Amino acid sequence: MRILAIADKESKNLWDFYTPGKLDGIDLIVSCGDLDPNYLSFLCTFTHAPVLYVRGNHDDKYEDIPPDGCISIEDDIYVHNGVRILGFGGCLRYKIGINQYEQKEMRAKVRRMMLKIRKHGGFDILVTHAPARYLGDDEDRCHQGFEVYRDLLEKYKPKYYLHGHVHMSYGRKFKRLKTYKDTLIINPYETYIFDYETEYDEQFAATASKEESQGINYDVPEEVAAARPKGIVRNKLRELNIKRQEKRKSV
Repeated sequence: MRILAIADKESKNLWDFYTPGKLDGIDLIVSCGDLDPNYLSFLCTFTHAPVLYVRGNHDDKYEDIPPDGCISIEDDIYVHNGVRILGFGGCLRYKIGINQYEQKEMRAKVRRMMLKIRKHGGFDILVTHAPARYLGDDEDRCHQGFEVYRDLLEKYKPKYYLHGHVHMSYGRKFKRLKTYKDTLIINPYETYIFDYETEYDEQFAATASKEESQGINYDVPEEVAAARPKGIVRNKLRELNIKRQEKRKSV
């Protein structure tokens, strides 16, 4: 399955200078947010591939102008050809905006999705706008990632994680590809095409080798790890199970 991932910047090649056939061979288009809804609608008219999206922090206009013919996977799991795709939108709150959340608000959104995630037996691709905390994010509040995304990667070990928000144009420290545990992380700023079935092993090995040679790791800083509660998602599930058991006993 050939996937076109897009985020944060409209491609002139695919919009201003589009010619028929440029999307041939693409089986799925995934937007990680902060893109003009008219751009997504435009792509949708020139392909038979589903166009999936989550909203970015600059996508408030989607409330009034949703992308025509496209599918929102925000707070949902979409299955395409057997591949389970989980989506969350928005970024860490830094000003007034409908697509911004505190860390605890995003944790609550993930908790509400846990039953659906479990019913699907996990997920294969995580799609978000903001990155996971300490996985290619930055220290200013606007560009800090969400802690709970890290928990999801650690617990479910998806094959791919796609996110936007931190632009490749911000500087060399923002990498196109990263690895974490068993997951290949892609920042598809503007466009990035990959084959889900055939390219993972080679891309993961090459990226991991490069990170090792450069001494790069994405561990949580020691002082933060020492102060942070462990297993947030696991603990919340345990709390829910205890409450269910107590409710059954009281009946």
